[in-house]
Amino acid sequence: MQVDVLLGLQWGDEGKGKIVDVLASKYQIVARFQGGPNAGHTLVINGKKFVLHTIPSGIFREHLINLIGNGVVLDPITLEKEIIQLSTAGISVQNRLLLSRKAHLILPTHRYLDAASEASKGSSKIGSTLKGIGPTYMDKTGRNGIRTGDIHLAGFDQRYLALKKKHLHLISLFPEIEFNLSEEEDRWMASLESLRQIPQVDGEYYIHDALLAGKRVLAEGAQGSLLDIDFGTYPFVTSSNTITAGVCTGLGIAPQRIGEVYGVTKAYCTRVGSGPFPTELENEEGEFLRKAGNEFGSTTGRPRRCGWVDLPLLKYSIMLNGVTQLVVTKIDVMNAMSEIQAAIAYYYDGKRHTNVPYDLNLVSVQPEWHAFAGWEQDLSTSSRFEDLPKACQSFLHYLEEYLHVPVTMVSTGPERESLIERKVEEKTT
Repeated sequence: MQVDVLLGLQWGDEGKGKIVDVLASKYQIVARFQGGPNAGHTLVINGKKFVLHTIPSGIFREHLINLIGNGVVLDPITLEKEIIQLSTAGISVQNRLLLSRKAHLILPTHRYLDAASEASKGSSKIGSTLKGIGPTYMDKTGRNGIRTGDIHLAGFDQRYLALKKKHLHLISLFPEIEFNLSEEEDRWMASLESLRQIPQVDGEYYIHDALLAGKRVLAEGAQGSLLDIDFGTYPFVTSSNTITAGVCTGLGIAPQRIGEVYGVTKAYCTRVGSGPFPTELENEEGEFLRKAGNEFGSTTGRPRRCGWVDLPLLKYSIMLNGVTQLVVTKIDVMNAMSEIQAAIAYYYDGKRHTNVPYDLNLVSVQPEWHAFAGWEQDLSTSSRFEDLPKACQSFLHYLEEYLHVPVTMVSTGPERESLIERKVEEKTT
């Protein structure tokens, strides 16, 4: 058996959570492989909205095991809140949520350090969510982080105090900010009791044994591919590898174990925080997309920057990830638009390019646009690809031709049921 992968192809917020929930019925295990509580997967189940920051999106399927992998950084306070939210809604995580012993813990001083560092940057802020993600990954690579398995070991308190002391020294180098460390530390220590109730496993062995037993595994990405620490729009990126390669290190599986790769993209493009955005619309069309798409961060609440879909960037992400199936979400947001556009190339350095420049943050690019007629009608009655308006079909066919990947799913609304599934062999119809 192989591990299938689902991840975002833009700067996050592509609608991955809903697609994982839909696909989950075909799997026995859903595993998160990277990121932390800066992720926010929004799902609408039976009319009720849920936002998951740490727990995999397969938790709403009763037969599924959900694994938080070693590549994830975990805040026990956030995880405890999610468990309470789900339990209140009648969704039990008991016996269905597992935690890799090698996942690293986010301490209160990680968040303190994150906030102090970001505040000191002034106009050079990178748009951190201030969840302590970056400092936690820094301690992981610096080889002095604390892992979830450590909470069951003797000497845990001493290790915690040593890392806290290091953080407080670093914090003292920054201008003072408001942060109630004593209060946050009390909450964190209390939340460890909930964390200790979650069964811990050696995730790499668990996944390996599951595959040998013929079980189907879906790896769930958190942030989008363009936020990858190596291949994203650096330095406006996250602190982990968000692309398919991150599945191998984030779960402990060999590259040849990767199977299908589902890449999720919005029919337009959004970004939260700072960083380059070649197709951004700072006009009425951008504001329309923001309002119609309810484009406000599920983690931060910040309004998202909106623009047309960027096909050179999308093709770049598909190349990095080895995408085999393309999932297009939020196409219904553009129902009322009379014309839609897509960037198909860039002009910079006096030439036309379809490759993404080395440093998109420093290179001024001018997109080349391709215009499409809008469909100007509701898509909620469309249950098959062939039911979509011809103009909508034309837009999707163009994406396939440009990107050389079949569109196999089209999301026409936030609900679980608002999804058109299309077999790969139907792509030429």
